[in-house]
Amino acid sequence: MAVKIRLQRHGKKNFAFFHIVVADSRAPRDGRYIEELGVYNPNTNPATITINFERALAWIKVGAEPTLTARRILSYEGILLRHHLDGGVAKGALTQEAADKKWNDWKAGRDAKIEAKKTGLKNAAIEARKAARAEEAKVNEARAEALAKKAAELAAAQAAAKAAAEAPAEEAAPAEETPAEA
Repeated sequence: MAVKIRLQRHGKKNFAFFHIVVADSRAPRDGRYIEELGVYNPNTNPATITINFERALAWIKVGAEPTLTARRILSYEGILLRHHLDGGVAKGALTQEAADKKWNDWKAGRDAKIEAKKTGLKNAAIEARKAARAEEAKVNEARAEALAKKAAELAAAQAAAKAAAEAPAEEAAPAEETPAEA
């Protein structure tokens, strides 16, 4: 029986997440499986991966073949590196301490990279919010200036209309007095 480590699709349309499972290669994609190893959610940034490291390593050691996507996930989590280092220890090319040191150095570098990405995303979101607020303040200021200009024009027009209304009345009053004097 050929055993594969592969992804099993779950979730709704355009919002899928996957279970990482060990299954017979003849079983359908979302069908029967031997063991569930973890979950992969590509909808988050960075993608969320939770996997049982020891069980995945045990399945790799007994010959389970990961699919291409599952291989990338296992590599990202360091399971394939650990298998490679354990093979070197078994062959005598490395000591267990050297293998553990390489593993810990790789793990620390990977964790730092992930943390840097999370921090970068958080900072980018903060900067985007600041830029949006600044843009909104500019728009609000432009609107306030336009409203003030319009209000000033309206006040000037009302003052001119009032002055125009008073001016003919003043001119008309002396004109009426002139014919009466004559």
